[in-house]
Amino acid sequence: MTQRHASLSLDLDNLWSYMKTHGNPKWDSFPTYLDTVVPRFLTLLDKVDVKITVFVVGQDAALEENHRALRSIVEAGHEIGNHSFHHEPWLHLYSPDEIVAEFERAERAIKEATGVQTTGFRGPGYSLSETVLRVIKDRGYDYDCSTFPTIVGPLARAYYFLRSRLEADQKEKRKALFGNMTDGLRPNAPYRWDLGGEQLLEIPVTTMPMFKIPIHFSYLHWMAGGSEAVASSYFAASLRICQLGGISPSLLLHPLDFMGGDDVGELAFFPGMNQTSTEKMHRMQRFLTTLANRYEVEPMGAHATRLQDATLRVRQPDFRAVDDLDMATVHEAVARR
Repeated sequence: MTQRHASLSLDLDNLWSYMKTHGNPKWDSFPTYLDTVVPRFLTLLDKVDVKITVFVVGQDAALEENHRALRSIVEAGHEIGNHSFHHEPWLHLYSPDEIVAEFERAERAIKEATGVQTTGFRGPGYSLSETVLRVIKDRGYDYDCSTFPTIVGPLARAYYFLRSRLEADQKEKRKALFGNMTDGLRPNAPYRWDLGGEQLLEIPVTTMPMFKIPIHFSYLHWMAGGSEAVASSYFAASLRICQLGGISPSLLLHPLDFMGGDDVGELAFFPGMNQTSTEKMHRMQRFLTTLANRYEVEPMGAHATRLQDATLRVRQPDFRAVDDLDMATVHEAVARR
């Protein structure tokens, strides 16, 4: 029987980045919980014998106080990816020069902190544009995994705005947070972006096939707040539908999947943060054990390597572009740095 594969990644969004997106002015002192959450998820991943990709924010890597925690991820055998430098979900609004600078700063900081040159990227808040894709390709990355093909993005954004303290201009910057309804039309299966004669591998964050609703773990924690049985059944059914559809799921973790309101009271506005860290850790062990029992779980880089010679669908970038750029424009931006 052919071994089924699943890829697993974690966006290492720190306390300050959540506060920043939420409009809390105290974010700029860069409060951190990395020393708490990193050992916690590394211990659990070791227990279930799973290796993943951790997408690191460059600003965290630039701070010496975070280096020990970040190095421990590499020492435990996990892959490191680039999650931008400033973690601003309006990355798609940046100019080409700003995007190149964002990548350069993140890559440099992450390499100094971990020794790793990143080759995979995920945009903050799934922020992506054709310009970002072209910079990713131009900088020699193996893959992007910033797309989130779901129909619930606008609902998630509305809830987020309702619970935030954002001014009108701040909401305008964040108006693409979590994506648009039309994102649900994008494929769940990996494909390649056509960038004018060059191609870039895209590995979407998997949502439930056909229904295009989330199955990542933060969503499952929220469901479990109403019923553990419903959350477990929903996860099992989602994996089964992926198997029937021939989709190798690429699932997503966040730090708050391993943390509760007893850890970070400042983030009580997030769904599921009325639960304790103990509840969440027990639940995560069950979910990850279920995943590992059904699939050979691998980091994103290994997933990308398996797809290197595969025949995949090729798609044209379908963003409502801020600007209409060709690859030569991106090359020029890189050359000016």
